[in-house]
Amino acid sequence: MADPTHPQLWAPPPCDAIHRLAWTGADRRWRRRWLAGLVMLGLSTAASALPVAASAPGAAAAVAAVAASAPAKALRSTADHSKFKELQGPFQSGEEVTKVCIGCHTEAARQVMGTRHWTWEYTNPQTGQKLGKKTMLNSFCIGDRSNEAFCQSCHVGYGWKDASFDFKAESKVDCLVCHHTGGYKKPAGLAGEVPTVRTEYPPGSGKFFEPVDLARVAQAIGKTSTATCGSCHYYGGGGDGVKHGDLDSSLNRASRELDVHMASKAQGGAGFSCATCHQSDGHKIAGSRITMTASDPHGPMLRGDSVHNSGRNAASCQSCHGDKPHKQGLLQVELLNNHTNKLACQSCHVPAFARGGVATKMAWDWSTAGRLTPEGKPIQKKDAHGHVIYDSRKGDFKLGENVVPEYLWFNGRVTYTTQEDKIRGGSVVKINTFHGSPDDPAARIWPVKRFQGKQPYDLVHGHLLVPHTATPDDSAFWFNFDWPKALQAGAEATGKAYSGRHDFIATEMLWPITHMVAPKEQALRCSQCHTGAAQSRLGSLAGVYLPARDAHPWIDRIGWLAVLAALAGVAVHALARIVTARRSPAAH
Repeated sequence: MADPTHPQLWAPPPCDAIHRLAWTGADRRWRRRWLAGLVMLGLSTAASALPVAASAPGAAAAVAAVAASAPAKALRSTADHSKFKELQGPFQSGEEVTKVCIGCHTEAARQVMGTRHWTWEYTNPQTGQKLGKKTMLNSFCIGDRSNEAFCQSCHVGYGWKDASFDFKAESKVDCLVCHHTGGYKKPAGLAGEVPTVRTEYPPGSGKFFEPVDLARVAQAIGKTSTATCGSCHYYGGGGDGVKHGDLDSSLNRASRELDVHMASKAQGGAGFSCATCHQSDGHKIAGSRITMTASDPHGPMLRGDSVHNSGRNAASCQSCHGDKPHKQGLLQVELLNNHTNKLACQSCHVPAFARGGVATKMAWDWSTAGRLTPEGKPIQKKDAHGHVIYDSRKGDFKLGENVVPEYLWFNGRVTYTTQEDKIRGGSVVKINTFHGSPDDPAARIWPVKRFQGKQPYDLVHGHLLVPHTATPDDSAFWFNFDWPKALQAGAEATGKAYSGRHDFIATEMLWPITHMVAPKEQALRCSQCHTGAAQSRLGSLAGVYLPARDAHPWIDRIGWLAVLAALAGVAVHALARIVTARRSPAAH
């Protein structure tokens, strides 16, 4: 039977299903008679059973014994992994744990290996572009290749340190990274491996990774949580909240004001985890910024019904709320619901991002990286809030909190600049482009974070370059601060030529804002958009009527003349009534 407390397995039936189950008047009369007969039958059966129960001397004792042996709180899972002999350990590697897992969960590893979480590759069917973390560029750490041993601490596998990684080996799948309930960490630099002995890293640094007790972690596994998802998705780009702006560790303890969905029920929220919206089927998870759903003009759907079947995205707002979500008074409700034809829900319901006390990076300038002290030591500078604003390894940063998004028309289609694309110096390179226009029926006005970067490109070949930065060797920029060496090593790893001549070019990257949903009473007011261009959140965005910005002087004059004419008419009419009222007694 479906569990109504589990959001992925149960949902109220849609209204049309309830209507189909409605009884006619004759049916209701028959139902009453049938229920009355059932009650009488139950009473007679219970009465006949009483002597039998009383005559069984061990029955009461047996029931009491069962009740006494029951745990005070039943496990939600049907299996207690701490009792499994195979999980008692000790384990010398994560791969040993995985081999035990797939001994029972026989299809799990193969399912994971068919997802983007494993391959880090994806071919966009709309554009034909080959995307995914494995090959895509960004304006933060720039690229993965040549830095795998560092970046792949967020891969759902063990040992991906270079192109020789075996993507077909099931034992390489990391079950624990998503299903642990604590005590598990994959340190950056170990290619996704987990230390089982105290490990110095980087070698000779005097810094150590403490060992992970894999047996203890494996015995306590559970379903995914915001913390397990966030251990990677919060920290993309090298730190907490760096990339997205609407995803950071504050969501692990969200208040209702920060996110009305992810706040616990004790905090007045809905108590969602990531998986409540990002439902999975065979480890394929709904929702992705690479293939986004910009509009979903349909009513709510039965939860779990269409993760991969009907083509709808289970992680969209409309999948729960429908495309007509507002329930206000008759006059107001249609006005608000009509906005869903042009606005994404997030435009009104996410008034700002980075609201949880974690700053997000808004700009990153790699061209200033490499400055050292007179003694040759790296430099790090912080602002008054303790945020790093300069690091010799990475350059200059600008950060922001409580940032008001920018807004643009977006139809769900995104194209990306890759190393295959030729670029020209002197212009801003758009790492990604959100497509859409006011005339596009699939487009909606979306909130975004606009990130500004400055990163290296090849002056001769005219393409962006990926530097080798993070793993400790003589060509890694973080360890030698030598750009030519770092860019040459990165070029060899990516298969792109490096001429030996490089410069830095301005870039920008857009990030959709869709988390940190505020309570409805904190949604935007009409006047925050429908006002003059200087005051409006929508600024100069085309396809939107803003009273002051879109005013036409002659129309305004005609309107004011009409108002004056109406007032004059009222005054003349009032005066005429007064005059005629005074003459009326004389007429009698």
